[in-house]
Parts: sequence; C-alpha cells; structure tokens
Amino acid sequence: MEPIAPAQTINQIIEQLEAIIADAIKTDSRAGYFAALYHKVTCKVKEGIQNGEFENPARMEQLDVIFANRYIAAYRCWQQKQPCSNCWRLAFGIFDKSSKLVLQHLLIGMNAHINLDLGVAVVEVARNLNQPLTEVHNDFNSINTILSALTYEVISELNRISPLLSLAGLHAQNNSILIQFALSNARDGAWCFAEDLFTRNGDAYPKQIASRDSDINKLGLGIVNPVGMLRITVWIIHLFEKRDPSKITEILSTYKKTYLKVNQYPADAPK
Repeated sequence: MEPIAPAQTINQIIEQLEAIIADAIKTDSRAGYFAALYHKVTCKVKEGIQNGEFENPARMEQLDVIFANRYIAAYRCWQQKQPCSNCWRLAFGIFDKSSKLVLQHLLIGMNAHINLDLGVAVVEVARNLNQPLTEVHNDFNSINTILSALTYEVISELNRISPLLSLAGLHAQNNSILIQFALSNARDGAWCFAEDLFTRNGDAYPKQIASRDSDINKLGLGIVNPVGMLRITVWIIHLFEKRDPSKITEILSTYKKTYLKVNQYPADAPK
C-alpha cells in the first residue's frame, strides 16, 4: 500500500474520508461506521466555513485538517500494522468483532478523537499561529458542537439498524459508561488536557500525550467491554441488530437531517 500524504485542505480530508468509506463498503469492514459519521462532521465544518459561521474561517480549516489528519493517520498506521495511539488501536481492534454494537463503534471512535486528538489539534493550531490557546477556544467549542449534534442525531436514528437499542437506556439515567458517555464532559476534559499540553515543551510534550492516551484507552475499555446487567442487555440488543457492515455503512453515510447553524459561540463570548 502506497503511503498517502497528509491532507492540506478540508476538501482533501473529505476525499480521504470518502475513500475510507468506499473501501469499507467494498471490503465489508466496520471501519466505515465512524468514517461515515466523521464525513458528516467534516462536511458540516466546510459548510460552516463557507457560510461564515466561524470567527476565523482560515484558522477553523487548519484546525479541522489537523484534527482529522490525526484520525486518518492513525487508521492508515493500523492498516499497515504500524504503531498508533492506544485508544485508536482499541477502536480499530473491534472491527473484526461481530458482537460489538454499532453504537459501541461510534462511541469508541468519539472517545479517541475528542478525548485525545482534539486537545492535541488545538494546541498545534495555537502554536502554528503563535497565538494564546484561548484564541482558539471558540473554534474548539464549535467543533464540539458539530460533533455532539451529529453524533446524537445519528445515534437517535440507529433504530433503523438496531431496533432494540432503547433497551440500553439511551435516554435514561444510569451509570453505564457505555450509555452515559457524555460528549459535554469529554469536551471539558479535552480542553483541560489542551491547557496542560500547551505548557509542555521538549520531551514533556510527547510524554503528556502518551499519558493522556493511556488514560483514554482505559476509558475506552469501559465502552468496548460493558459489565454487569448492561453486558446482558448489549447481547440482547445485538441479537436483533443488522449484521451487514457494508449496508450499515451505507445507511450511516446516506442519512441526512436538517441541522442548525453551528455559530453558537460569538467572538465576544467568554473564552
């Protein structure tokens, strides 16, 4: 497999995501689940940039590209049996496990991408532009708004794929890390991580990323391997879930819904 150069523009990101989706459909791989969701996210960011919904469109595109490249690079490394972050290796490692719910695939991808990648991406953007980290806080929040809204939209439509998903208490209060994986909490944790990482230099920088990766991998294990009654519930839900990865990816790729503007963080908002 020839190496693919990192994307430089949001259009190139979209092309590479579409290539992952197409390959997943062709090979009947569950890799297409998260890629399909993330393709929607990236297209929504592009739309927001074109519509002037961000305070600094050029910086937002740079953030989106750096952010997305971390996922794509990790996926390519995993494909080529090269090292990648632990939390992404955990996510990719369940592609061949037919017992895992589609919901688990989406949440484990969100776990790695928000809790690890997003913090690294905003720090890199701030440093590239020689700006204080607070300058990119609104962009950080906007990305999270899109991720959260589209993730919950897709999850709410999973009854087309998993008709008994409501048994997991998706809209109920329970302490399960699988169901109560809160993207708002992930956002807050990712920003705290970014603030800490921004102060690190030299060897301390990659060491802090590695430490965070280890912590997020442990969090991901709770999503991949639920315990107690939830484990039984997941098994029951799985019995009635669609089993064709290609068809599932096609459903996740084609689902569209009207989505509100993402500009919920005006330039004068507190940072």
